[in-house]
Amino acid sequence: MSDTARPTTQAPGEPELVLSKGTVYVIFSALLAAMFLSALDQSVVGTALPTIVGDLGAAQDEGWIITAYLLAIAIVMPIYGKIGDLRGRRLPFLVAIAIFVVGSTGSALSSSFVDLVVWRSVQGLGAGGLVILSQAIIADIVSARDRGRYMGPMGAVFGIATVAGPLLGGWFTDGPGWRWCFWLNVPIGLIAFGIAWFKLRLPSRTPSKRFDFGGALLMAVTTAGIVLLTSWSSISSDKKYDWSSPALLTVLVVTVLALIAFLVVETRVADPLIPLHLFRSRTFSVSVSIALILGMTMFAALSFLPTFLQMAHGYGATESGLLMLPMTVGLMITAIGSGLLIARSGRYKIYPILGMGIATIGLVLLTQLTSDISMLTFGAMIFVLGFGLGLVLQTIVIAVQNSVAPEMVGVATSTNNFLREIGAAVGTSVFSTVFTSKLTSNLADATKGLPASEMPKDFGPDSLTPDAVKELPAALHDLVVNAYTDALAPAFWYLVPLGALGFVIAFFMKELKLSDQAGLVARGAAVEQGAAVER
Repeated sequence: MSDTARPTTQAPGEPELVLSKGTVYVIFSALLAAMFLSALDQSVVGTALPTIVGDLGAAQDEGWIITAYLLAIAIVMPIYGKIGDLRGRRLPFLVAIAIFVVGSTGSALSSSFVDLVVWRSVQGLGAGGLVILSQAIIADIVSARDRGRYMGPMGAVFGIATVAGPLLGGWFTDGPGWRWCFWLNVPIGLIAFGIAWFKLRLPSRTPSKRFDFGGALLMAVTTAGIVLLTSWSSISSDKKYDWSSPALLTVLVVTVLALIAFLVVETRVADPLIPLHLFRSRTFSVSVSIALILGMTMFAALSFLPTFLQMAHGYGATESGLLMLPMTVGLMITAIGSGLLIARSGRYKIYPILGMGIATIGLVLLTQLTSDISMLTFGAMIFVLGFGLGLVLQTIVIAVQNSVAPEMVGVATSTNNFLREIGAAVGTSVFSTVFTSKLTSNLADATKGLPASEMPKDFGPDSLTPDAVKELPAALHDLVVNAYTDALAPAFWYLVPLGALGFVIAFFMKELKLSDQAGLVARGAAVEQGAAVER
């Protein structure tokens, strides 16, 4: 049975879908809409984040808004990937969009920091499906050899959303209010849902094996435990690691036991959520290792840069979004360019090597941030970072998909993205903890000689917002700005060794010949045709 209306005279064994150019383009339009939605949501909040946490009185817990979203994405990605492989991808794709819209609505209506974290998590449960299913559907309808041509426009959409997100986030923050960062998702999500409902026609399947519920549950517990451990100093009452704390020890023990149990279950179930035998492929294992490292470095670095511009340089939210443009330009150039070159040459190994090397240089440059840095220099730094990231992001997805059998594309793609997102959750949490701890120490040292009469009421990291910093007396303002910058810049040194490790690992990737068949064609569920077919 197929999601596409088929004549009742369909012969046994006849492919369910004809992949004409028109069919591919229509499906691709639905994927672009979903990718835009997901990419926009990740970037629109970053610029508004200082104001959001300031209004909700939780500046010191800023990282949780990002971490909760990324954690939810990481948990559901393997589930979406597996269900897509087992049953088809159309229905899960529609469900993902619907969940995302509901989460966006809840985020917009949030009245407290806890409410916002909860609804951001719901958004993440939908966003994980948008990302993984879009990439898996591309593998279904386009061969690995030609996939770069389609990844190019996807990279462009990602780049446009990355530019539009901070600008819209800034405009909303300075104008109608930060809640419109979330309201914006609702009409776009409804449009994406409509396109997918009417135009996304893919074969469905009846699974022959049971879904791995045990593996999914254990993976969720393990993922949550890892993030709680890495965020402990920012979420515990005493703001530090106290290994005599029963709560901390409980989280550690449960996480370790859940991980061990997950690995055992995955080796014994008939159809595991994440088949461990995939890691025997050098191409697969190297690619997903790079994805993990990329998540830990990229998201941690990018999450705090708009905040730096607002806090240290006094730029408005809109201006800080515009000043992130060089990074997006660099990413777009290499994402589109590498995709076209891969489609033309069939070679891809060199791009992760170059990309990780260049991105690591970008991280080193960011350790030199100062409170009086010129925006030309700052723009050059983030351009280098974006230029490197664009060479890696989509290339490792193509490599992973090409390294497995067509019927496992969803699982392989979701594993790659899962490790990237868990890396992002851990990396952001650790980076936030390091930065916040250093900021608290710097503020205490900088202000310990000031009389109490010169200190604003409730002064501290929790009260620091861009508007609040602007209103500080000149002497105190300079102390705060310097303390903020002196806390942020050294924190990037924690990311540099990770970037260098990714660069070294990329050399070990085995380059396999790119397939010249779309996934559905290889599985006998579709045929390719050069022109549209009357259905």
